[in-house]
Amino acid sequence: MKHPLLTAFTSVLLATQALAADFTLSPDWAKLPAGGPQLGNMHGDVAVSSKNETYVSVMDPAHGILVFGADGRLARALTGAPNDFHGFLIHREAAGEFIYGARLTAQTIVKLTLDGKVVLEIPASAIPDRVKMLQPEPAKGAPAPAAGTPAPGTPILRLTGMAVAPNGDLYVTDGYATSNVHRFDRTGKYLATFGGKDAPYGFKTLHKIVIDPRFTPARLLGCDRENMRLVHLSLEGDFLGVYATDLLRPSALAIHGDLAAVGELRGRVTLLDKAGKVVTTLGTNSNTDEVATNRTDPAKWRAGIFNAAHGVAFNARGDLLVSEWTLFGRMHRFDRK
Repeated sequence: MKHPLLTAFTSVLLATQALAADFTLSPDWAKLPAGGPQLGNMHGDVAVSSKNETYVSVMDPAHGILVFGADGRLARALTGAPNDFHGFLIHREAAGEFIYGARLTAQTIVKLTLDGKVVLEIPASAIPDRVKMLQPEPAKGAPAPAAGTPAPGTPILRLTGMAVAPNGDLYVTDGYATSNVHRFDRTGKYLATFGGKDAPYGFKTLHKIVIDPRFTPARLLGCDRENMRLVHLSLEGDFLGVYATDLLRPSALAIHGDLAAVGELRGRVTLLDKAGKVVTTLGTNSNTDEVATNRTDPAKWRAGIFNAAHGVAFNARGDLLVSEWTLFGRMHRFDRK
């Protein structure tokens, strides 16, 4: 007769092994019309609607989001969407589905319909200057600042990620500046700021965040990128602890069931269970000169191998979509069996 602990361990091991084999690459899934070899400059995110349409942010002056059908064919471009979405999501609420996004250069937070119409915009001025970073003095001998660069000493934001709580509260990360999280209610009213680089948080680029519904009450799960870890925060801003460590510059998160997918800038996607243990990894790139850069030549791309995973999303059946940070534009899809 097997010991109960051994039986339980074997069951978990078999389930983990089955899950690891569940994902298969769908090569060249994203298809463009004739004459469009790449998607274009990308430094953003990916999300999936309830209609199984995939929304991908691009840095095109003509449109900020491309929408792909379930078959991977380009369905439309959202001309009303900004082209500086760094982190965005699709959130379902009583009035329907909406896009919520953080704009990296414009320093605003916006809510859009799925066809790109702006229904809410939160300006940078809604966040108190006392919790912003001050524009630094240019380095000695550096080139003259680009036109439009704030003057030294100006309070600035560098918004990188966003999440929407079950009650409609909005959470936005200032990942490229203070690593603070700014909280608003559903109407855009500023509520609080927490996080940052000081104890107990100690963040080094809190890049993107998601709501983690696997726990009661729900909590925030964040990519503390340069600390190579994921962290849990309460919705009130309390530091709850480290969820996972030893990651390759974690940059994006998505959750499906008990599984969390982590897009890593140094060429990998890791799948974790509820306890934060590694289930499997996908697309690991061992060529160090190809990872964590947006300039890897498409001639060097290999199917299913990541260069700089920057956005991750699951569809309803658990298929995984991954967008990259790249000047050329690149998407991956791994189908769940």
